[in-house]
Amino acid sequence: MIFRATITIGLKEGMLDPEAAAIRHALGNLGFVTGDLRTKKLFIIRFEAADQQEAEEKAKAMCERLLANPVIHRYEVEVGA
Repeated sequence: MIFRATITIGLKEGMLDPEAAAIRHALGNLGFVTGDLRTKKLFIIRFEAADQQEAEEKAKAMCERLLANPVIHRYEVEVGA
């Protein structure tokens, strides 16, 4: 069965986000004053799995083995058929 995983990866609280700081600064230069700004990455992945549970396990393994660094990142996984 084909599943679709939506994976969102962001930095943990307290981690510096230089990309967000640069974007916030640039927005300020354009006249858009903002408060806190954080960046996240979104991955949408289609893959095969036997069932929902296996699909969730595979998506989490993708995060832990490649997509996220568990020391500095947190991730959210949503899996659907």
